[in-house]
Amino acid sequence: MPPTLASLVHHSALKLTVRAGEDHLDVPVRWVHASELADPVPYMEGGELLLITALKLDAEDPKAMRRYVKRLVGAGVVGLGFAVGVNYDEIPQALVDTAGEEGLPLLEVPRRTPFIAISKAVSAAIAADQYRSVTAGFAAQRELTKQALTDGPEGLLAALAAQVDGWAALYDASGAVVATAPEWAGRRAARLTADVERLRDRPAPASSVVGGPDNEDRVELHTLGTGRRPRAALAVGTEAALGTAERYAVHSAIALLTLTTERSRSLQAAHERIGAAVLRLLLAGHPDHARAVAGDLYGGLLDAPFRIIVGESADGEPLDGLAEVVESAAARSGEAVLVVAEGPERLVVLAVDGGAAVEACGEYAATREGERASSTTGEHSGDESELVVGLSAPAGPIAAAGAYKQAEQALSVARRRGRVLVEHEQLAAGSVLPLLADDAVRAFADGLLRPLSEHDATGRGDLVASLRAWLSRHGQWDAAAADLGVHRHTLRYRMRRVEEILGRSLDDPDVRMELWLALKATAAAE
Repeated sequence: MPPTLASLVHHSALKLTVRAGEDHLDVPVRWVHASELADPVPYMEGGELLLITALKLDAEDPKAMRRYVKRLVGAGVVGLGFAVGVNYDEIPQALVDTAGEEGLPLLEVPRRTPFIAISKAVSAAIAADQYRSVTAGFAAQRELTKQALTDGPEGLLAALAAQVDGWAALYDASGAVVATAPEWAGRRAARLTADVERLRDRPAPASSVVGGPDNEDRVELHTLGTGRRPRAALAVGTEAALGTAERYAVHSAIALLTLTTERSRSLQAAHERIGAAVLRLLLAGHPDHARAVAGDLYGGLLDAPFRIIVGESADGEPLDGLAEVVESAAARSGEAVLVVAEGPERLVVLAVDGGAAVEACGEYAATREGERASSTTGEHSGDESELVVGLSAPAGPIAAAGAYKQAEQALSVARRRGRVLVEHEQLAAGSVLPLLADDAVRAFADGLLRPLSEHDATGRGDLVASLRAWLSRHGQWDAAAADLGVHRHTLRYRMRRVEEILGRSLDDPDVRMELWLALKATAAAE
């Protein structure tokens, strides 16, 4: 504990006597300062014991003393020591009364006690308190290190909570609670997820304080990790502000958790290399070899139905956000997931069909879809990554290569449609017409039908409409002619003109298919 006025009064060598403010002696003393200025307030920082002999004060004037004492109290001076036997044989009653009224402790300093003795006593007490704090901090560091080595982050949190007489929580990069100590702090820690997410967006290292006197506790939040983006976060909740020893403990915990996090990054890099090898073996059609390499890393993921997710960033921004969302969702639900980064702009994920990771991917894509839509209406900054994601149908390890191709096909369609995510199953259930909305397809259609359109523009017939009617009726002359309101011989003549102009035979099914798709692509573009 730092020195207080009470500890100075009880100091046997100082012989101090309390003349006023007896109820405020438990206030800590930050320093001792002697000043004979009529107004020493400009030179005060707060927390000082001011020593005077009243050399330049009219200590017997009640009005002067009232102004003097009020200024000292307003400046945060915690006590006033008055030396008797120098300018005054005893403390003037005007000063005693004013100090009592303002609640300022007034100590009588006997002539045989020099001011330097009081300063030395306070300095020694402060040094002793700092030494105790440092010693306690080193002891806390040893205990935290021991717990981190034996019980991991959970043991470290438990030791930290005991050191600060509060609670502690560890969050992952997404802001989800990983561990708490004691267990009852889990609900409190979960309510701080939004604060952790805001802290994560600031340059690392970053910290903030939430809560306070009017809330249930005071919580300090600290990011963990040495990179540009924090890898985790630590929350420490206490009833009051941390003391020196508690601060040492928190800083030690931050250092130890950061070391653990960085070591985890190295292990994660090795894990990612194994994951890439497993994925290559699956796609090459060697599921048994993939299981042998994976061992127990992915549980039953390689045996159960899974989906393959392929994500790309069209603007070159890394896909960290998608990876964090998928991995965090899988971790919270206890399911295995395989995430492989194929360069900074492409990500491949193997996730349990119907699991939390696939659901989180869909929710993330929906959020980005909304952000993209709002940016086009001026409601958003428009700086989001141009993310596109393709999701395969459920598959097993033998069909992994097919699922990968499905995901790539869905990704290609998502890019053409301007969508964030497309599932392969949606393609099979939908129409082929949206696939024709491609510049290359439109160019082909325009080039194929241009001779017919130019012929029609001269007013010498309606070959395009006739061709569309004839193809839609599968070459049935009477039905197509009835749709056009012409005689079937007229329609036969027009179809011969189509063949002459295009130089192609309508008896060829490939020609009929190309013409039909060209007509559909042209109609879709109108």
